[in-house]
Amino acid sequence: MKNKQKLRKLIIHLILLSGIGVVIFPFLWMVLTSFKATGEAMQIPPTIFPKQFLIDAYTQIISSLPFGQVYLNTFISTVVTTIAQLIFCAMAGYAFARIDFPFKNVIFVVLLSVLMVPGQIFLIPQYLIVQKMDLLDSIPALFIPNLFSAFGTFLLRQFFMSLPKELEEAALLDGCNRFQIFGKIMLPLVKPGLVSLAIFTAKFAWNDFMWPLIVNTSTKKMTLGPALSTLQGQYITQYPMQMAGAVMAVIPIIVLFFIFQKQFIEGVAQSGIKG
Repeated sequence: MKNKQKLRKLIIHLILLSGIGVVIFPFLWMVLTSFKATGEAMQIPPTIFPKQFLIDAYTQIISSLPFGQVYLNTFISTVVTTIAQLIFCAMAGYAFARIDFPFKNVIFVVLLSVLMVPGQIFLIPQYLIVQKMDLLDSIPALFIPNLFSAFGTFLLRQFFMSLPKELEEAALLDGCNRFQIFGKIMLPLVKPGLVSLAIFTAKFAWNDFMWPLIVNTSTKKMTLGPALSTLQGQYITQYPMQMAGAVMAVIPIIVLFFIFQKQFIEGVAQSGIKG
């Protein structure tokens, strides 16, 4: 019996290690390719490890693109989007969960219907709105359409609904108004949900590609994804430069995850059982 259990554990560990290898290999390939020469990166059959570790790709991409400005644009867009969604989605989620108002359920169903529609459908209306606001090729154009999220509203609504109503009733008896109940009592209790939404939103905003590519044409007003895509040539592509840019782009997200991994896992685990 013990041999069977050991064999079962061995098989499970081998399967898990295989899955880890499949997930990590593309990232390792990206990092190793960033240290190769252009010819070595394109040779067939390909080599995994570079013959000589070169940092030319990193120096070239910094000189070829306004990398500092692009990084700053991405950071500004991510921070503003994340903070705005936390504020608006928290208020909307609390209203849908705790406040009775006319047509609440109908409005909530309409809000959820946004999640069933592909995001590409909204590109043209959003572009026309930004155009009429005279914000094309500007930094605000990067984050204005993403200041609110139907997913974030639904997620935080589930967290607010899981809290006992007695908390609000006691606060009302003590003379608190709705804003005090929301800010001082309810909001601190849904901290795991806020952390989860913040990480999901930051990841989406940092990796956003389609919208920044459409709304901004100047390289100095682009984010990391569209700026790196400009390195794609018609006849030849500098793959080491692209991989170097991708490595530099992914580092902040990895650091963010390692700093808040406990809160992230806790928030995702709790969001799965709320309702």
